[in-house]
Amino acid sequence: MDAIIKNFPPRTDEDKLDATAQKVAVQKPAVERPSREEAEAAIRTLLRWTGDDIEREGLIETPARVAKAFREMFSGYDQDPVAELGRTFEEVAGYDDLVLVKDISFHSHCEHHMVPIIGKVHVGYLPDGKVVGLSKIARVVDIFARRLQTQEAMTAQIANVIQDVLKPRGVAVMVEAEHMCMAMRGIRKQGSTTLTSTFTGAFKTEPAEKVRFISLVRDSRTV
Repeated sequence: MDAIIKNFPPRTDEDKLDATAQKVAVQKPAVERPSREEAEAAIRTLLRWTGDDIEREGLIETPARVAKAFREMFSGYDQDPVAELGRTFEEVAGYDDLVLVKDISFHSHCEHHMVPIIGKVHVGYLPDGKVVGLSKIARVVDIFARRLQTQEAMTAQIANVIQDVLKPRGVAVMVEAEHMCMAMRGIRKQGSTTLTSTFTGAFKTEPAEKVRFISLVRDSRTV
């Protein structure tokens, strides 16, 4: 029997965006959340474990406050970075040079000790016919930061989603942060900064582009 060959229509940008969103959704684990009451009970247990009196005035409302704070600090699990990058602009008068958003401040939490990671992110990309609103880059940073993280993973996640959705000629991401798990516990070295970076496309294959990105990040006077 002869094989039946079907001609399928080419994939549109919307199809590709949907595929990327599905990939991100697959990577996100399905977790059944406990109730607010269960969360507050767990916090009371931790407070008792510290040795404090959970009935004293200063701690009576603490479980409710901590539960509310957790929903805010870890709201990134309820947000989709792909959706944030979904609206792009093609009327850029042929602009195809570097777009750099510097000094995006963030607060995250270490997935190993659940203590803060505080720092800033620098994101650059080389457009290929379209750009995205600058605030969207900052929103993507916030979404990944508001999850339990390692700095290395967060650096890669930001770069990968921008590359997958925008399809630029290259993406560069640099993250500088202080980890409270080093400052508050263990070795207790305050002021120590960790630097991570990742590059895709032209930033990886063309050394001059990587050097330019790093130079622009380091020298605020360069234009």
